[in-house]
Amino acid sequence: MLFELFQRLAEINPDFNLFAYITLRGILSALTALAISLLLGPSFIRRLVKGQVGQPIRELGPSSHFAKAGTPTMGGALILFAIVLSTLLWSDLSNRYVWVVLLVTLAFGLIGFVDDYRKLILQDSRGLPARWKYLAQSVAGLAAAIYLWSSAETPAETELIVPFFKDIVIPLGIGYIVVTYFFIVGFSNAVNLTDGLDGLAIMPAVFIAVALGIFAYATGHTVFSDYLGIPHISGTGELTIFCGALAGAGLGFLWFNTYPAQVFMGDIGALAMGAALGLIAVLVRQELVFCLMAGVFVMETVSVILQVASFKLTGKRIFRMAPIHHHFELKGWPEPRVIVRFWIISVILVLAGLATLKIR
Repeated sequence: MLFELFQRLAEINPDFNLFAYITLRGILSALTALAISLLLGPSFIRRLVKGQVGQPIRELGPSSHFAKAGTPTMGGALILFAIVLSTLLWSDLSNRYVWVVLLVTLAFGLIGFVDDYRKLILQDSRGLPARWKYLAQSVAGLAAAIYLWSSAETPAETELIVPFFKDIVIPLGIGYIVVTYFFIVGFSNAVNLTDGLDGLAIMPAVFIAVALGIFAYATGHTVFSDYLGIPHISGTGELTIFCGALAGAGLGFLWFNTYPAQVFMGDIGALAMGAALGLIAVLVRQELVFCLMAGVFVMETVSVILQVASFKLTGKRIFRMAPIHHHFELKGWPEPRVIVRFWIISVILVLAGLATLKIR
């Protein structure tokens, strides 16, 4: 909205052309989302408390979590509002990639909202039954994947890029749909599994959003993409605005979600953010690098898979509890120590991912 306004004003005064720069709008998007989260956060939390939208705690979980019972949940709605509003204000709304990411984010946010609503308001401990949740995620993920595959204008949009090698690309063909679906649905659930401690999921998501914003800017820039040896995909630069909004909204939410949390994200936020990050990784053709940068989310998911498989096959558990952050809690690590150490791991992995831009 503001982007279009400043374009009109630039016809009168060329100084307004400043707002055509993606870098500036990305920063403004992040600051806008941050301001929205910080300003609306207190009143939003009060409304959740008044509505008694409190988090139930599993009896099988770590005993240290029992004190968290009743903490306001569904705070992810605040994140989504800040992301969507900031993106609409500062991005070029004629860009199809922006709309695909926004619609996927909202679709997965809606799925998470239904799950949270059934658990917290209707007091149905099952929430949205797993088969229906997975079906809804699959429909949304496949719809986005099929649209992107059918509307691809250049081969680069559907080729798998191998890190460290300039000239190795793998044409995916219709397999692009499978890859896109996997990254949207898979990382949506991965972030949701990670969101078990105060601030544990949101900070890695912020780090990854910033990194993906850099990749998006470079991929959409003719000169930079050529210099770095990555494919140029016209239009992906605008995703920098969305990434900035996600980072700003996430930092604003962390203000209230840091230990001890005043509010939890809930499925409405975790599912939406995971789907958005996975989709952007596909759009900027950095799926393999994204798996590295999102290593904390991957590790949490793999720990659950291994735990379930081991127990079903041998009757024994590999970890004291899964996801793996609970394992370290039960080993005696205080919650803040687990959180900060996972953040440190995330920073290292994101920096390693960014290094692949130059090491080719």
